[in-house]
Amino acid sequence: MPGFLFDDLIFGPVYSRRLGISLGINLLPTDSKYCNFNCIYCECGWTENGTKLVLPKRETLKKQLEEKLRELHGTENQPQSITFAGNGEPTTHPDFAGIIDDTIELRDRFAPESIISVLSNASMLHKKSVSDALKKIEKNIQKLDAGTESTFQAINQPLGGLTLEKTVKKLLDFEGNLVIQTLFVRGEYNGKIIDNTTEAELAEWLKLIEKIKPQSVMIYPIDRETPAAGLEKISNVELLAIAKKVEALGIVVEVF
Repeated sequence: MPGFLFDDLIFGPVYSRRLGISLGINLLPTDSKYCNFNCIYCECGWTENGTKLVLPKRETLKKQLEEKLRELHGTENQPQSITFAGNGEPTTHPDFAGIIDDTIELRDRFAPESIISVLSNASMLHKKSVSDALKKIEKNIQKLDAGTESTFQAINQPLGGLTLEKTVKKLLDFEGNLVIQTLFVRGEYNGKIIDNTTEAELAEWLKLIEKIKPQSVMIYPIDRETPAAGLEKISNVELLAIAKKVEALGIVVEVF
């Protein structure tokens, strides 16, 4: 099974194509992926959530983050972004809100020029503590890979009955105080053609973008090996053409 996993709770700093010098935080197990999506393109591989889930403790994360920020303070590697990503969906951690508060406190002490970013699949926005925490940070980056329910289910394969309609409703609650990230892909999976770049699919996706009115949109192709075979990396030419459609809505867009 293809899969790229972070084997530390605090990793980097690394250069991120989206966020510059990024210090990563992984709130999930270091030896397996834990997620409530099963995206066909996920660099961490397929979702195979085990029954004995052991998550890192809030106190442990705070101690390690403080040590790392002290180490990087004043150096050329001081992070531009402290980024929650890792081996699955970070907002599933039960202490996510408290961990965000700890991170803000440490950032203000040791790296006040850094921003805090969260890369999320938008699946936990129904939880008030999660949405309130996301409103406190500078880069609230939420996934929206489809404009129609069928494509949403085919690409993201969410667990627990989550729908595109429910997701968009919760994204609207941010009143534009968020960034939308979208991965464009086409290929065949389980005998079906999957393509979120068609004119019809793009038209529906653009309607949702216009409705959500995010601060900006990040669009990108697959970058590593995918768990589903036969997926195609979308060309930069196609991505730039999609970007122009977003710009026509008066919304800032970045292509990676």
